[in-house]
Amino acid sequence: MEETDREAVATAVQRVAGMLQRPDQLDKVEQYRRREARKKASVEARLKAAIQSQLDGVRTGLSQLHNALNDVKDIQQSLIDVNKDWRQSINTIENLKDVKDAVVQHSQLAAAVENLKNIFSVPEIVRETQDLIERGELLQAHRKLMDLECSRDNLMYEQYRMDSKNTHDMNLIHTYFGDMQKLSEELAKQLWMVVQRSLVTVRRDPTLLVSVVRIIEREEKIDRRMLDRKKQTGFIPPGRPKKWKEKMFNILERTVSTRIEGTQADTRESDKMWLVRHLEIIRKYVLDDLLVAKTLLDQCFPPHYDIFNKLLNMYHQALSTRMQELAAEDLEANEIVSLLTWVLNTYKSTEMMGNSELCPEVDVNSLNPLISQNVVDQLLSKYMSTLTSNIIGWLRKALETDKKDWIKETEPEADQDGYYQTTLPAIVFQMFEQNLQVAAQINEDLKTKVLLLCLQQMNSFLTRYKDEAQLYKEEHLKNRQYPQCYVQYMIAVINNCQTFKESIISLKRKYLKIEMEDTLSSSHASMDATLDIIAKEGCSSLLDEVFMDLEPHLNELMTKKWLMGSNAVGTICVTVEDYFNDFAKIKKPYKKTMTIEAHRRVVVEYIRAIMLKRISFKNAEERKEGAERMIKEAEQFRFLFKKLAAGSGEDTEGLCDIIEAIAEVIKLTDPSLLYLEVSTLVSKYPDIRDDHIAALLTVRGDASRDMKQTIIETLDQGPSQPNPNYVPIFKEITVPTLTVPKLLK
Repeated sequence: MEETDREAVATAVQRVAGMLQRPDQLDKVEQYRRREARKKASVEARLKAAIQSQLDGVRTGLSQLHNALNDVKDIQQSLIDVNKDWRQSINTIENLKDVKDAVVQHSQLAAAVENLKNIFSVPEIVRETQDLIERGELLQAHRKLMDLECSRDNLMYEQYRMDSKNTHDMNLIHTYFGDMQKLSEELAKQLWMVVQRSLVTVRRDPTLLVSVVRIIEREEKIDRRMLDRKKQTGFIPPGRPKKWKEKMFNILERTVSTRIEGTQADTRESDKMWLVRHLEIIRKYVLDDLLVAKTLLDQCFPPHYDIFNKLLNMYHQALSTRMQELAAEDLEANEIVSLLTWVLNTYKSTEMMGNSELCPEVDVNSLNPLISQNVVDQLLSKYMSTLTSNIIGWLRKALETDKKDWIKETEPEADQDGYYQTTLPAIVFQMFEQNLQVAAQINEDLKTKVLLLCLQQMNSFLTRYKDEAQLYKEEHLKNRQYPQCYVQYMIAVINNCQTFKESIISLKRKYLKIEMEDTLSSSHASMDATLDIIAKEGCSSLLDEVFMDLEPHLNELMTKKWLMGSNAVGTICVTVEDYFNDFAKIKKPYKKTMTIEAHRRVVVEYIRAIMLKRISFKNAEERKEGAERMIKEAEQFRFLFKKLAAGSGEDTEGLCDIIEAIAEVIKLTDPSLLYLEVSTLVSKYPDIRDDHIAALLTVRGDASRDMKQTIIETLDQGPSQPNPNYVPIFKEITVPTLTVPKLLK
């Protein structure tokens, strides 16, 4: 307390010191005193109120404890009195044992008397129940069966209570009611027959189905009651619980499985479309059954049965089992597609589970897959493997068929624009299109894989196509009279290349996503290159055909006969034009290339004839006559190829200019200017070699050996400034090797 007083005094001193820090504050001492007095009075009042409240609470608590103590004493006295009375009544209870036994016996006798009538009428009730079952009055039959079971169960229960170990009497009762068990089994058979045909029965006689459900519900209630009594007494009648509700769902499940399996009416041997037919029947049956279950069957069952969802799960499970069985069979490629299309698309489509009439009870997004992704992948892998073999076989067969057309004695068909063609591109790409359409039914990924496969096999096929076209040419060269329509079919092969190109582009545009195009760029480039090679070799073989016919006339060029007025060039032009009437049925990209190549080869052969030195002009007059003839014939070639290239945009001037330039060298009358003329020729056509110049001078016939040697050596030392647009032509022309040694001697 002293310490507390000291702390209080110290606190008061601090407060006073805080109040009186300045001289002017001394005038307010009385005011401060009154304020502190009021605060002190307020605190003391609150303190007194709090103490008074605590005292009142303590007083109330003590009163309640006193009352509780009195109550405990009263209860203790009552327990003592009860204990005393109980000890005094033990002997009395033991004296009432005989009365207790009599009560039990009376209860059993009362039950026996109560069931006596039923006991004696059991055979008659059994016969009546049997008749009711046979007449189909199942509810009435079940009512009598319940009465019989109730009598038996009550008797057996009383016997169990009296002597649970007396099996003899229990067996006696059981035997007496033995026919009742047969009735129960017979009634169950009738119930299960109705359940099996429930989807049919609900349309024709829904009352019968409702009766069956009511009977099952009665049995379920009896089962529950008997199980409850077993928990209390340990007794349960024989045959309980029957679990008819569980059996009913088992029957429905077996019925659904049988219905799904029974829809296969055909086999692969009897019908190639067996699987498509089988799946379509399943689709129709399942959809019809679920619609009936939703609209009619659901009304015949209590809500807690959830019959529609139960049936939906049963059908889904049965379908899953059946699809797995089908997937495990040795299916062909078209059958794999049919199965996967049905499983992945049809099943959840509006044609089946997604049908608007099944909504909202059926949510297709919540349905599990009918077959696992692993099985799907295995089927797809098998399909791709089979499809690869099939495509290889189809392409080989298509090519063999096309080859047979090549040797026909009739011209190939022409398209709407008049271009020759065979059916090969149409057959190949129709096959690709069909397989891609089928793959698209399954999913985008498979469609892309099939497209890649088709283009991959197309690449290999084009290589075989190129080889066969080459063999076709070689066989023709052995006997140019066979095949009769060689030119026309070779034109068709060339045109097929353009058709293949267009078809590949169309196929990619239709079935390939834009982001996937880069993955096929190299493959596409490879196919284009192969097709260009086939077309180029085809064009070359046709030109070979032309030049084999031209060979006798080409051999007349630059000979004495030619100088004397041979019409070799006229014949060459007529022959080329005649061939190009057929070549007009070559499609434009290749026709233009072929015209250019024909022009180039004619000029090359003409220059080659000059370089072969078949003639050596004797004098200026012959040189003039020969040169003018060369210029005239160059103009004939120019006119011919300008006519053939009409509309193609080809420059037909440059090649014939070479002939005219050579003619100018031959025509030159002043030998002193020969070096200048030859150097001009070399500057224009820098691929001219020394042997070409030597041969040209030999044809002139007036150049001495020394002059030839001087011109050649001087030209070798001079600078060369080739035209960047010039396409070398002299490099293809060889000069007979014997000429050079003779020249150098």
